[in-house]
Amino acid sequence: MITRRCFFGRAAAAAVTTAGAAACLPRLSAVPPLERKGKSQLRLSLAAYSFRDFFNAREAARRITLNDFIDFCADHGCVGTELTSYYFPKEFGNDYLVGLKRHAFLRGLAISGTAVGNNFAQPDGPDLDREIAAVKRWIDHAAVMGAPHIRVFAGAPKGIDLPTAKKQCVRALEECGAHAADKGIWLGLENHGGIVADVAVLLEIVQAVQSPWVGVNLDSGNFYGPGDPYDDMARLAPYAVNVQVKVEINRAGKGKEPTDLARVMAILRQANYQGFVALEYESAADPWKAVPEWLERMRVAMA
Repeated sequence: MITRRCFFGRAAAAAVTTAGAAACLPRLSAVPPLERKGKSQLRLSLAAYSFRDFFNAREAARRITLNDFIDFCADHGCVGTELTSYYFPKEFGNDYLVGLKRHAFLRGLAISGTAVGNNFAQPDGPDLDREIAAVKRWIDHAAVMGAPHIRVFAGAPKGIDLPTAKKQCVRALEECGAHAADKGIWLGLENHGGIVADVAVLLEIVQAVQSPWVGVNLDSGNFYGPGDPYDDMARLAPYAVNVQVKVEINRAGKGKEPTDLARVMAILRQANYQGFVALEYESAADPWKAVPEWLERMRVAMA
């Protein structure tokens, strides 16, 4: 594993020669796709982000809690429930996390994961240190809840160029991945703009991270490049540790169109993906009406 001192030591970096730098950055073989035995298994989940306008609604009558969301998932036939970190109280302790775990268990659900907002594409310093510390803190939270996965971002470059941003992201993911390994938690790097807007860059980063607990959080709605979005999905699927499905995809120069769920599920099966497939609803229609309909469509496509 490339150590932080070797990779990013500022004082040492100023003194090393080109040959020394090459020795400091050994060529590591690209991390291969995940190996899964048996047949593909797709498990239906729902992301709390689908009801983002209701968790913090000003009107009490519209406001919901994560326990309410867990109930909704159970009532609509989900196997998992994805509890986005944005909707947790500002201050909470282990008793709150254990309470969510208990409630999900009593409703027959697995907490399929959580999701954080972070930016690893920035220089060494207190800002990056805070981002890494926050992800580590959520790794601890996920472990308490029994959630096996955390969606993380790479971020947009902040005061550094793209090559440096990629290195910083690799280093941060390795540091967080080491902490995640101790807790048995997967980190899924999402195709979410910033330095990973290009699928090739996301794959470059994931293949460089020397951690067996880092993979891809495949989001079907976040492909904006010139290629076919489904082709890009197929490139990421072998590295997927979690999947989020949007009800629309984006084609460059053509705008949005309804997601071909059958095609998405075929891509996941072709990659022998085994795990959660969470609906993350972002469209304009009322989620209370649209989400149940799309969950049923997903259930049919996954059958």
